[in-house]
Amino acid sequence: MGTVIEREAPVPPRTPPAFRVGDVVVHHAEERDIPAIVALNNLFAPDGLTLRRSDAFVTSHLQDYQVIRGEDGRILGQVALDEYTPSLVEIVSLAVAPDQHGKGLGQCLITAAEHLARERGHNELFAISLAEALFLRMGYTLTSIEIYPEKIARYRTISRSELSIGRKFCFTKALR
Repeated sequence: MGTVIEREAPVPPRTPPAFRVGDVVVHHAEERDIPAIVALNNLFAPDGLTLRRSDAFVTSHLQDYQVIRGEDGRILGQVALDEYTPSLVEIVSLAVAPDQHGKGLGQCLITAAEHLARERGHNELFAISLAEALFLRMGYTLTSIEIYPEKIARYRTISRSELSIGRKFCFTKALR
């Protein structure tokens, strides 16, 4: 009747190699990291430093998350990329455990996010953050969120109040 086509077994997803920033190793997040990513991210949400994330959100964006783990496996810091267009991507969910602040992990995570964005072919990276000194130190330029109507539209679908919580800074960096 019809031709039977045998298919190969699906290829399991390959975990990209870890990225080293100096002595710090940044790993691509794994399924086992989801609860810790959500907990660390949401620790900063009440102060408007991060947007609240759910297990479902992190699960659906897991390939975009990178983490720094302690020797005991605990997530010490995390960052994710959120793609808007093939050339434009945002740094989101940047968070470092409170007991790890001041150790340079935020810089390592931003460097790793830039590396991943370059690997994926993005030309521009932006971030909305209150960490002005950190992003300026990392070579970002202060700009206006108004140049990213895609971001404004997404904020409105999440929460209209996100556009008015505190004074959020918008930073941009061209990737070469």
